[in-house]
Amino acid sequence: MSSRFSASLLFIGLLSTATLALAAENLPISPLNSLSLVDPAGIPGTLIVSGGGVPADDGIRARFMQIAGGKNARLVIIPTSRPRYEFEKDTPEFELKYIEPWRKYEPKSLTIFHTREAAEANSDEFVKPLQEATAVWFFGSNQNLHAASYLNTKVETELYNLLKRGGLIGGASAGAAIQSRVMIGGGKVVPEMATGFDLLPGAIVDQHFVARKRMPRLLKALEQKPGLWGVGIDEKTAVVVRGRKLEVIGESTATVLLPAGTGRPLREVVLKAGDTHDLVSLRRAALARATEAYLPTKWPTPEVKQGSLVIVGGGGMPKPVAEKFLELAGGLDAPIVVLPTAQEPVKPELEGAFLKRLGAKNIIVLPQTKRDEVESAAVIEALSTAKGVWFGGGRQWKFIDAYAGTKVEPLLREVIARGGVIGGSSAGATIQGDYLCRGSPLGNLEMMAEGYERGLGYLPGVAIDQHFAQRKRFGDMTQLMKFQPQLLGIGIDEATALVVRGSTAEVLGNSEVHFYDYRSGEPSGEKDYLSLKSGQKFDLAERKLVE
Repeated sequence: MSSRFSASLLFIGLLSTATLALAAENLPISPLNSLSLVDPAGIPGTLIVSGGGVPADDGIRARFMQIAGGKNARLVIIPTSRPRYEFEKDTPEFELKYIEPWRKYEPKSLTIFHTREAAEANSDEFVKPLQEATAVWFFGSNQNLHAASYLNTKVETELYNLLKRGGLIGGASAGAAIQSRVMIGGGKVVPEMATGFDLLPGAIVDQHFVARKRMPRLLKALEQKPGLWGVGIDEKTAVVVRGRKLEVIGESTATVLLPAGTGRPLREVVLKAGDTHDLVSLRRAALARATEAYLPTKWPTPEVKQGSLVIVGGGGMPKPVAEKFLELAGGLDAPIVVLPTAQEPVKPELEGAFLKRLGAKNIIVLPQTKRDEVESAAVIEALSTAKGVWFGGGRQWKFIDAYAGTKVEPLLREVIARGGVIGGSSAGATIQGDYLCRGSPLGNLEMMAEGYERGLGYLPGVAIDQHFAQRKRFGDMTQLMKFQPQLLGIGIDEATALVVRGSTAEVLGNSEVHFYDYRSGEPSGEKDYLSLKSGQKFDLAERKLVE
């Protein structure tokens, strides 16, 4: 039962005499063979996950209300985690400490939303405030009480609907813990695992992290749930999650944890106010660490059994390279698909311009990036008949987000299987390798970006880097070779291409291509690589110069 006020403040409450307890639920989290199920868009809406310490620290509250809409905000506050809420809700002390700080922002409406009865949580009338809300804030205290009242009810459904329409959900302490599906329900050192909402996907959240020395607890929780990443948020600190971007605000730190796995040690990243991270990368990295086959111990022999590849180092397109691509595609009339997916949108007439200048007559540009668009009938038809595909420059991780695990991925491979050609420059060069160099969405300086370490693999068993000599990337490839010595490392200079047919690669263009082979350990001599100029050939399978 509930009572309503006609004013902007609404109380919905019911005291249950039943014992409030939530048994720990171990959700099945099994490693994925493919990371493509991770949504590259991140999450809909916005989350604010606060480490607690004070009731919604003013700076965090201010940011929350700004995102919620300021004076146009329709705010819902959920105090159900407080065990004595029914006894304290009408006291002046509670109003002054917990409600008045929200009132001062003068939201359009403020609703206090509470029940301990599942039947009421499942009623259409009860959830109406959530359907109208722009933002929801969960109080701290005991996250299990939030879960006991609202998990698997219409309340949970409406929380997801709020995010889908671009809304905001936040919470401090228990209100932070409840935001991850695999939830730490209690325990000082040994975590008591329970179930929360699936708001922050793929994560386990812990709070009061530094103040209460909770690193051991979060690590033990992650050990029990391979494939998840952890975030420990200290007091007076919050993580703002919008789309795929994580941003830290407040006075202390948030600690991101990737548990040890597949030969990699524990990774700890401490973020302070203003620092950012990438949600999708963290999810993919955690899954990769739980997937034994993600980085094989033995890589396949580098060869292209059918068709050919044109792999360009960026920084310009010499005419002979473009002509070679068109020749391998079948001439000026050949159907060619251009994929500008890795860069910011440009005018359509500029896409594939270097091919048009040479007289190519049948070019289709496919800029689609979202899965439903990528798998559209028009895209599938274009790729099904293409004799050549060109991957543009930009950021190579965007190709993975767009195509990996979609219906289009095998269609791209079929282009070379039927004797066609795949080409690309800069990011479009790197994506053709088995190992993906510089795949981080956070920048292009990280050579080995966990979660984005597998390319589309048209040239198996290799790692390809570009802008190589011009950006002094020799040492970066050396570090990768020490990590994955079975790979063949290939560094391609600007305005230079590697043309691959079978296991033979020929250098074409203005500068050099550099080959690294660490199978027998670090090479002796002044240089740990072999450099070839235009016209020279390299046997990729035997890893030697073709005389």
